[in-house]
Amino acid sequence: MVATLSVIWVAYHSIHIGVGIGRSPVQHLVYASLSNPSITPGRRKAGRWSSNQLFCTASLVVNTNTSEGKKRNPVKPGDKSKINSKVSPHRAASAVRLLRIEQGGAFADLLSADCRENAIDDEMDYIQRTLGFRTNPLDARNTRLVTDIVAGVVRWKRYLDYLIFSLYNGATKVKNMEPLLQQILRIGVYEIVKLGMPPYAVVNENVTLARAALRAGAGNMVNGILRRVASDREKDMLPLPKVEGDNRSKARALSVKYSHPVWMVRRWMTYLGQEGAIQLMEWNNSPPSFSLRANSGRGVSRDDLVLLLNKLKVPHELSPHMTEFVRLSMGLQNVIQAGLLKEGICAVQDEAAGLVVSVVDPQPGETIIDCCAAPGGKALFMASRLQGQGSIIAIDVNQARLRVLEAAAKVQFLDSVVNACQDDIRSFAVSYYLVELSYWFMPVCSLLEIYKGSVVIEENFIMYFGQDTY
Repeated sequence: MVATLSVIWVAYHSIHIGVGIGRSPVQHLVYASLSNPSITPGRRKAGRWSSNQLFCTASLVVNTNTSEGKKRNPVKPGDKSKINSKVSPHRAASAVRLLRIEQGGAFADLLSADCRENAIDDEMDYIQRTLGFRTNPLDARNTRLVTDIVAGVVRWKRYLDYLIFSLYNGATKVKNMEPLLQQILRIGVYEIVKLGMPPYAVVNENVTLARAALRAGAGNMVNGILRRVASDREKDMLPLPKVEGDNRSKARALSVKYSHPVWMVRRWMTYLGQEGAIQLMEWNNSPPSFSLRANSGRGVSRDDLVLLLNKLKVPHELSPHMTEFVRLSMGLQNVIQAGLLKEGICAVQDEAAGLVVSVVDPQPGETIIDCCAAPGGKALFMASRLQGQGSIIAIDVNQARLRVLEAAAKVQFLDSVVNACQDDIRSFAVSYYLVELSYWFMPVCSLLEIYKGSVVIEENFIMYFGQDTY
C-alpha cells in the first residue's frame, strides 16, 4: 500500500552518564554518532539488516565490565524479623542497588523513582536476600542519600576503581574482586572523595557493613583502603594518571580522571580539542537538577503546581523555555512524599525531553508513533497535548519498562490515548500496514540539550523526510 509518511528523527540525550539520575546507564544514539561505528548497535548477530528495513536503533549500552567471571553473591537465608541495627541503612541499600544495576541490569533511574506503596518493603526484601539480614527502614534523609550515592558511584565508577586498585594489590582487575566488596569500597571512596563526608564515620560504617555482610577479613580490607584514601585526600596526594604522551595515552588518562569511556574521550578530543573535551566532561559529571512538568492532561497548570510547591516549601524556579515546567535543585523527596507524582498532578521530566515534544508539536486527532517510548516521559507529554483526541503508539522492546509507562499513563489519566506495544521498531516498521495517515517516528533519543542555561539544538540530528513513498 502506498502511503505518505512524515518522519521526524530527533536524537536526544541529557548528556549525563549514568544517572542521573536523572541519568540512565543507557548511553544513547548521540554518543554512538561520536564513536567508532564498529561498536554501534543495529546489526543482527548473523548478517546485516536488509536495506528495506527501517534502521532505527536508538540506544547503546556502554559497559566495559561484563559479568563474565563474576559470581553473584549467594542469597543467604535469614529471619525476616531479624534486623541488624548496627548497619547503616543507606549504605546497605546503596550496595544492593549497585549490585542490581551492575549484575542484574536494573536501571538506576527506575530504582530511584519507584513510588509504589510496597517499594520500601521490596527494598528491604532485596537487602535481606542479598546480605542475609534486614536494616532499619529508610527514612526520607536516607532515601535521598541512597539516590545520591548510587548515581554518584555509577557516574564516577571508572575513577573510583582506579583509586581502589591503586591501593589494593590483591587483584589486578575489577572482575577478580568480590562484587559486594567492590560496591562497599566504591561507596566508601565516593563518600570520602566526592561527598566530603567525615572519614571516621565513613570508614567505621562501611567496615561494619563489610563484616556483617561478608566476613571480618573483608572489613579489615575496607578499613585499610578507606583510611589510606582519607589520608591521601587530606594531604592532597590522591593518585591520578599523568596526562602525557600521544593522543591515545592522553585519552586513557583523561578517561580515568573524568570517568568517561576512552572511545568517547578520544572522539571529543578530535572534535573539541583537549580543553573542550575536559570542559564537556566536567559539565557532564556535575550533579543533575530536576524538572517537574505540570500534567495538563488532568487540567493542572504550572501556576497550580507552583502553589503546591510553595505549600511544601520546596525551592523552585520557572523554566524559561517551557510553560509547563518548573525547575528543582532540591526537595524532590518532599514532592514524592506529598503524593504529587502518585496522584498524577505532575511528573519528573527533563526540559530537554520537553523541548522534543515542542518540536513535534502534537495536535488533537494525530496518530504519533514513539519508536523507543519507555519509560514514557515524552510519550505521555505528547499524549497530554492531544486533549483526548488521537493516539500515541508507544513502542519499546522492554516489557518491564512498558509496564512503567502504562502505569504512569493511568495515573495521569492519559491511558485512553496511549497504546503500548512491545516490539522492535526495525521489524515493526516493515511489518506494520501503513494507512494514509501522517506518522511521526520519534525515538527516545533526541539531541536537544539544556547546556549552561541555554538551549542548544543540533540540527544535524533532526532529520525530516517528507512525502516519501513506501
